[in-house]
Amino acid sequence: MLVERMRPHTSTIFAEMSALALRTGAINLGQGFPDTDGPPSLLADAAANITGGVNQYPPGLGVASLRTAVAEHQKRFHGLDVDPGHVLITTGATEAIAGAILGLCEAGDEVVLFEPYYDSYAATIALAGAVQKPVALRPPTFGFDYDELRAAFSARTKVVLVNTPHNPTGAVFTAEQLTQIGELAAEFGAVVVADEVYEHMVFDGVRHVPMASLPGMAERTLTISSAGKTFSVTGWKVGWVHGPPELVAAVRAAKQFLTYVSGAPFQPAIATALGLPDAFYTELASGLQGKRDLLSGGLRTAGFTVYPSAGTYFVVTDVAPLGITDGAAFCWKLPEMVGVAAVPVSVFCADPDLGRTLVRFAFCKRDEVLTEAVARLAGLKEAL
Repeated sequence: MLVERMRPHTSTIFAEMSALALRTGAINLGQGFPDTDGPPSLLADAAANITGGVNQYPPGLGVASLRTAVAEHQKRFHGLDVDPGHVLITTGATEAIAGAILGLCEAGDEVVLFEPYYDSYAATIALAGAVQKPVALRPPTFGFDYDELRAAFSARTKVVLVNTPHNPTGAVFTAEQLTQIGELAAEFGAVVVADEVYEHMVFDGVRHVPMASLPGMAERTLTISSAGKTFSVTGWKVGWVHGPPELVAAVRAAKQFLTYVSGAPFQPAIATALGLPDAFYTELASGLQGKRDLLSGGLRTAGFTVYPSAGTYFVVTDVAPLGITDGAAFCWKLPEMVGVAAVPVSVFCADPDLGRTLVRFAFCKRDEVLTEAVARLAGLKEAL
């Protein structure tokens, strides 16, 4: 009975691999969620809001204090002038993305995106009846070919979906790359939907460049982020989107019939947390960089090719040096073999051959958990 366009999207690899990890007792380095809580002050504020009666529907646009805090955050970190009235609070970044695609795309419109991609992108495009036009990101740098990018655009291009820092590859698009994307979007009259949820997770001196900060792009860009990644509260599902009022209105028109509103006690708590000192944000990045190095070193020792990760909390590897030709089959066996779970990159691709031997690991775990995972992976060659 399921409509044809949604038949490829009946389950997510994250749910499947997390269930497998639970069933086998494996360390779950597949799904991207931390195993520690966020800042104590944030948790205490949310708890106080719950016991203090902040439990009913928040305003449709979101709590005013959070919309203001998002605007102040964008000015503080990125130099962007954002009107709080042009900020919409959503049920996580995933809903913001869905609202944007559903609110902007008619059936048959085309969405340019980069593969491998976060799996909700393809499902949301299918929901809208739109057509995905993927552009490949290839190792080792996971950059794109400009000619391939240009060829993906047409008179039917309505949206360009850009994720930087990029899940699953860990690539961070440069200002030059983003400028190329932006110029093509302007030439073809497309809106850029910029998924920037990992904005504070960049390493080795790399800088995150918001798409809306580039000349002429604020007027055609919807910028999306969320609290879940930055504050290690992925289960709260509080995100936001800002941009030109007519574009935000399109997102809101769709969003209000998805969840309506959510997160009443969490929204004001996140508003306060966004104002945490710079030290919180720098320590977040430096701590994750250390975890990346810990896991990456163990993966290399275990025989994987490990590609550089400049951002997010993921690292992509190639299992071909281990004699593996199918990354998906390998991931299904890995928990039983050594007690570690990961996810195959091929499931994030319209062209499965693009990531056939690539596997993603998450390093947003406590150091002792990563150390144990590295110890288990050290026995992989014997288990194969």
